[in-house]
Formats: sequence, structure tokens, C-alpha cells
Amino acid sequence: MLATLGKMAVSLIILLTALWGALALWYQLSGGTAAQAIGALLWGGLGVASIALWWTRGDARVLLPYAAGFVLLLVWWSLIAPKQQRVWADDVARNVTGTVKGSTVTLDNVRNFDWRSDDDYTVRWEQRSYDLDELRTVDTALSYWTGPYIAHTLISFGFADGRFLTFSIEIRKEKGESFSAIGGFFKHFEMSLIAADERDILRVRTNARGEDMHLYRVMMPKAAMRSLFLAYLDEAQALKNQPQFYNTLTANCTTIVFEMVRRIVPGLPLDYRLMASGYLDRYLFDVKGLVPGQTFQQLRTGGHVTARARAANDDADFSHAIRRGMPGYDETGHPKLQMPRQ
Repeated sequence: MLATLGKMAVSLIILLTALWGALALWYQLSGGTAAQAIGALLWGGLGVASIALWWTRGDARVLLPYAAGFVLLLVWWSLIAPKQQRVWADDVARNVTGTVKGSTVTLDNVRNFDWRSDDDYTVRWEQRSYDLDELRTVDTALSYWTGPYIAHTLISFGFADGRFLTFSIEIRKEKGESFSAIGGFFKHFEMSLIAADERDILRVRTNARGEDMHLYRVMMPKAAMRSLFLAYLDEAQALKNQPQFYNTLTANCTTIVFEMVRRIVPGLPLDYRLMASGYLDRYLFDVKGLVPGQTFQQLRTGGHVTARARAANDDADFSHAIRRGMPGYDETGHPKLQMPRQ
């Protein structure tokens, strides 16, 4: 009985590694779709055949070819490195970079596209400067594109002059590519760090892509806001020095931001909602990171900006228009500087 259970356990391991290897070959083998399909089928077939031979012959030595092949597969996998130079999609063609002089940050490659639809837009990359002494707010935007469980996380910084700058960790798509959650586990996408005007990066999601967005003011001391902004610049420099792969589970739009914030605010608990990012707002509420004095439902309802964003599509003052009456902001969309205490 124990021998049979052990055999079943090993067979399950082989099946799982055969599936992993087949997907790795499908997403990474060069030579086009035909070569990828053939490689995936051959590897999967080798795994299934190895299990069948073991059960029929009862000799574990029949597993040696599979084991040797898996070692070679792992070596090949370890040699796959991210690249800076590919034919990138227009919206992720450039990563933001920045320099700091005193309190002034100068950013290159700030995206400010004018989106008419998801595939009709005017390309604009700009240089912009911001005074970190004038930082006033930090907001978290959650953009829902595939049901309630998963949302894309964006962080927006507001300044005293009324400008907002949004940072977003995204897959760096090549032209013609689209997002694949499974591909994100298999080194299929490099990582991109985009800094953009809100009228670009928020409006494209609500108005061009039909996503549903909630926006929340995050309560942070000014020093922490500054540290978070600079942490994004550190991340930008790291990507400039060495490209990285996006990973659906461990290196995505939410987990990377969490690690940055955790270095600034030690002791933030790990939580399943960091993976199920659609519930990140509830996590922020539970750790007392959102506007005090209101229930979670009040914050969520007040921060539901999709309709306001669509109504403000042509409004040059888009950022304030979507914030009018939002918790933490007044009826003009400007931040309330004195917040109630819990």
C-alpha cells in the first residue's frame, strides 16, 4: 500500500512538471508557434509515457530519461534573461527615468497620450519636473478588468499646483501582444514602469478600455509620501540598469508596490488580498490606510469614479473632475488638508 501511494505521488510530480515544462516550452521556445506546439507536445508526451512505462514495467529506471530531460530543461530555463530591446507596443515603449536635485525631481519619458480608443491615440512622451516639498496627496486606483477578484493597481501623487502623476507597474508588451495571466508565470513579459498624466493612464482604462475604477485617498505622512515617490525612482533606475520579468504572482502591479511601502511602513501584514488585488481596498481600510471617519462602503461608493471619468472625458481638468466629492476631497476635487480622526 505504501509503495503504491509513493508511486502515485511520484507520478503526480511527473505530471505537474510535465505540464510546467510544456507551458514553458510553449511560451519560450523559439521558432514560432509550430515549434512551440511540437516542443510542448513532445515534452508532455515524454512525461505521460514515462509514467505509463513505470506502472507497466515496475522498473524506476525508465524514469531516468525524463529526469535527465527535466534537468536540461531547468538549465535552459535559467538561461532565459529579460531584454531591453524588443519591438515594444507604443504605450510601453519607454520606461520612466528620473533625477533628483534637492527637492526637485526631473522625470524623462512621462506618458501623456491622447486616447480616442484603445488603438487610436496620439503618442506623447514628455519631460516634467516636480517639487517634492509640494507633495500633498497619495491615491490608490484599482481598475477592474476581469471581475471582482483582480484589479490593476495604480498609485497617483498629487501636488500643490494641482498636477497629479501616476505610476503603474505593467507588462511590457511587444507589438501585437496582449496580457496573459498564464504567460506571466513563464517569463513571457518583461516589466515596465510607467509614469503618466492621469488624463492618459486613468482615462484610457475607464473610457477607452471599459474598465471599472475605484479611487481612494491614502493617508500617509508627508515624509512617507516623499519616500514612496523616491522608491518608484529607485525602481525605475533598477529597471534601467537591469530589465526584469513580470510575474503574475510574485512581481506584479500590487506586490512590488507593497514591498516598496513595507520598507517605508514596517510591520504591514502579508495578506491574501495582496494576490486577490480586487480586495486591496478592503486591506487598506483594515490597516487604517484610508480616509478616517467613514465606513468601508462609504469610501468605496464615494471613490467609484468610472461614471465621473467618462463624463469628464474632454475636461482639461480631468483629475479634479473625477475627485469632486470623493472622500478626502472637497466639492471642487481639491484635497481636504484637515482630516477627521478615528
